[in-house]
Amino acid sequence: MVTYYLTVFEKNGEKLLDESFEAQSENEAKEIGQRKLEEQNYTDKTHRCTSAAGKLVLFGR
Repeated sequence: MVTYYLTVFEKNGEKLLDESFEAQSENEAKEIGQRKLEEQNYTDKTHRCTSAAGKLVLFGR
């Protein structure tokens, strides 16, 4: 399992969400990240999901 970090920002730079989760692959991390965004109504906010190594797996603005 690899740790991934999901972060959501407001337009002014305020951090709305900053949490970590584990996934077995980048595809699984992308799916989990997208699901978390939808559950918390953050899909229209600037967001990113990165691996512990710093690789970007999900991004939106």
